[in-house]
Amino acid sequence: MNVISWIVLGLVAGFLGSTLVNKRGEGMFVDIFLGIIGALVGGWLFSLMGSVGVSGFNIWSLFVAVFGAVVSLLLWHALRARGSRA
Repeated sequence: MNVISWIVLGLVAGFLGSTLVNKRGEGMFVDIFLGIIGALVGGWLFSLMGSVGVSGFNIWSLFVAVFGAVVSLLLWHALRARGSRA
């Protein structure tokens, strides 16, 4: 995949992940960042389970990236909540 495809996939996956977790987006740049991180996390998790991770610009890759973005967001919010209590 080229850089533009990663950015578009990251934007869509990050926004969908943020919408699922927060009911709103985090902002365009944070959504892109979380989507790209989510694609990496999702690809890693799916490969651990013996499945194909992000394989191109397609629906399966979007699903994997959104799954990873949701996991990343849940971890991010858990760490932020834990840090604010300290």
